[in-house]
Amino acid sequence: MKNMLALALIAVVASGCASGLSRSRGDLVLARYEPYIGEEIRGFTAFRQQSWQPVSRTQLILWTSMNDAYLLTISNNCPDLMFSNAIGVSSTVSEISTFEHVTVRGDRCMIQKIQPIDIRAWRRDRDANADRQASS
Repeated sequence: MKNMLALALIAVVASGCASGLSRSRGDLVLARYEPYIGEEIRGFTAFRQQSWQPVSRTQLILWTSMNDAYLLTISNNCPDLMFSNAIGVSSTVSEISTFEHVTVRGDRCMIQKIQPIDIRAWRRDRDANADRQASS
């Protein structure tokens, strides 16, 4: 009986550590781009969706080109967002707006908020920091 209790306790602690890792990874992603996140917009034109990166159950970064990325906040939460290999984003005539949704493993998660990320400024600052570190 003691062994079963010990195993149950280890499982609970391990699952807590794993969820903490997911949160901290998302926090790191958000912290990297946070100074470059702009004010909320109603929508944007996207002829294609290049890639995406989960931040949390309610946020993801959607890349539409090498220089264009958006922080999407979805209503409620998509429980599988952090673990999914693929998502879908609905659009109307190549326009992604707050009337659209993100599909994750069959769950439709409505887009609540869209914020552009100034990728050019982020890259400029990243390169300047790399140059400073290289010269020190």
